[in-house]
Amino acid sequence: MAKRLQLATSIPKFTNNEEAANFFETHDISQVWDQLKPVRPFKLPASQVQAIRERYLRRKAAISLRLEPQQIAQAKRIARRKSIGYQTQLRLWIAEGIRREAGRR
Repeated sequence: MAKRLQLATSIPKFTNNEEAANFFETHDISQVWDQLKPVRPFKLPASQVQAIRERYLRRKAAISLRLEPQQIAQAKRIARRKSIGYQTQLRLWIAEGIRREAGRR
C-alpha cells in the first residue's frame, strides 16, 4: 500500500540533507512548488567534459550472439577460475581471435 503524503503548505529550512530527504519523502510539495529557488546550472571542468566525451566515443556496442548452453556454462566456469565475468572472458577470446586472424594476411 502506498504511503499517503502530507500536503506541504511551506518548505522549512533544513539543517542537514537527511532532514531534507525525510521531508520530501513524506510531503507533497505540488502546492508550494513555486517557493523553490532555481538552482544555478552546474558546469563541469573542461577536463572532465573531455574525459566523458572520450569514454562515450569508446563505448561498447551491444550485439546479440547465440551460443549453446554448454558453451556458456563452460565459459562461466573458465571465467570464474580467472575471477572475471564470463562476458569479459568472451570479449577477450573474440579480441584474441580477431588479432590472430588479422595477422594472417
